[in-house]
Amino acid sequence: MDEARPLWATPLQFVFACISYAVGLGNVWRFPYLCQMYGGGVASVVVSFFLSMYYNVINAWAFWYLFHSFQDPLPWSVCPLNGNRTGYDEECEKASSTQYFWYRKTLNISPSIQESGAVQWEPALCLILAWLLVYLCILRGTESTGKVVYFTALLPYCVLMIYLVRGLTLHGATNGLAYMFTPKVEQLANPKAWINAATQIFFSLGLGFGSLIAFASYNEPSNDCQKHTVIVSIINSSTSIFASVVTFSIYGFKATFNYESCLNKVILLLTNSFDLEDGFLTVSNLEEVKSYLASAYPSKYSEVFPQIKNCSLESELETAVQGTGLAFIVYTEAIKNMEVSQLWSVLYFFMLLMLGIGSMLGNTAAILTPLTDSKVISSYLPKEAISGLVCLVNCAIGLVFTMEAGNYWFDIFNDYAATLSLLLIVLVETVAVCYLYGLRRFESDLKAMTGHALNWYWKAMWGGVSPLLIISLFVFYLSDYIITGTLQYQAWDASQGQLVTKDYPPYALAITGLLVASSTMCIPLGALGTFIVRHLKRGDTASVA
Repeated sequence: MDEARPLWATPLQFVFACISYAVGLGNVWRFPYLCQMYGGGVASVVVSFFLSMYYNVINAWAFWYLFHSFQDPLPWSVCPLNGNRTGYDEECEKASSTQYFWYRKTLNISPSIQESGAVQWEPALCLILAWLLVYLCILRGTESTGKVVYFTALLPYCVLMIYLVRGLTLHGATNGLAYMFTPKVEQLANPKAWINAATQIFFSLGLGFGSLIAFASYNEPSNDCQKHTVIVSIINSSTSIFASVVTFSIYGFKATFNYESCLNKVILLLTNSFDLEDGFLTVSNLEEVKSYLASAYPSKYSEVFPQIKNCSLESELETAVQGTGLAFIVYTEAIKNMEVSQLWSVLYFFMLLMLGIGSMLGNTAAILTPLTDSKVISSYLPKEAISGLVCLVNCAIGLVFTMEAGNYWFDIFNDYAATLSLLLIVLVETVAVCYLYGLRRFESDLKAMTGHALNWYWKAMWGGVSPLLIISLFVFYLSDYIITGTLQYQAWDASQGQLVTKDYPPYALAITGLLVASSTMCIPLGALGTFIVRHLKRGDTASVA
């Protein structure tokens, strides 16, 4: 079996596969959000299966936006007309054109999670296309995946470089960059900032999913895994900072555009209300003139005052958004105001697609490797059939996320399918290697593979720092869930054109509990099963003797 096992064509393919998997959407939409907020086995297969069920929906949305990016004007740049064609759609006017396109045209979202609605056929077709693409990429194992990762790992960097040049030349980009690099010193005393920082790097590298182990299993035994670990970690963290520079330059442009638009609306309102000469009222003298008008015409100013918006660049920059909100609302809001917006939209969503597909290759590898390595399964089904069945099952279940209430279920899976369970998995892995298998034995294995001994840093991290850090994260998450009380979610209210907070119904809470338990319970149940089997074997041996 070992001799017949396929291998990577070159060590570079393995490195690119790890980079393509580790550098994913979280580097683009999670790390910049944290900067904005704070200033600067068996169980693994189950977790990867849960992740694959919903993660490819993001690629389906990327396909959907990519296809619409070729329209002129972009469909999310303007509000559609109402049914009578006498004005704009009411929901769109109360929200914004980008929010309307996301919540109504893309998701056709229901008012609550209780109202499931029907499957939306357009996103469903995009999901089928996304899974078909993943299947073609993994069809021949490392032979096909090894070639695909060159594109999924390198092309996003090319697009990010193009966006960096464009972003730095946008009006207001410096405002975003100044905000990014201005530290909030008071946040250094906030333990949640450090917890979130540790969690970000933990999940960004994809620890505990089994994907990195699956990729590494196709290496030669003499592969220098220590060197590759350092390379992938450095590239992953550097990419997060690089993507944040790009994001904040564009975010600064959007914030400045909204701020100046707000000021222009106030100037127009006051000019018309008080019959001021055109051009008299400007941004530089706005506050001075407002004070004069308030004192000279108090009654008239009090009538107009409720319509005067409080324009603040700082408030625009402090609007913290992550996840799908950053990818499909904030970015599209900025893109629609750029020149040649179709070009920038195509590049952006093509980059998202490459990042998402690269991560999906790692997720599916974590599922397929133990299945194809199983003598029982592989004796009945060829590798292509196993891959096809995994993709088909995930695609069928993923259709749930294309229903009208699908985005609410997406958030549940995204928040709870791979948090506590991953921490427990990695903790058990670390304890098992260091204290059950033995750190000295593991060190000698690595020395036999790489040809050199481990230094004190690795042993100190594995034996002490890492377990303590993971336990701290685990305790934090548990206490946070307990303190939070009833879990809540953000539901879209079409009548108000904004998100409102609602409590999860009991059945949603039950499913959330099952998500966490189904993966974490694999470890104790697996251990119990192994113990029983070994005990029975010992009993049979004793009876024969």
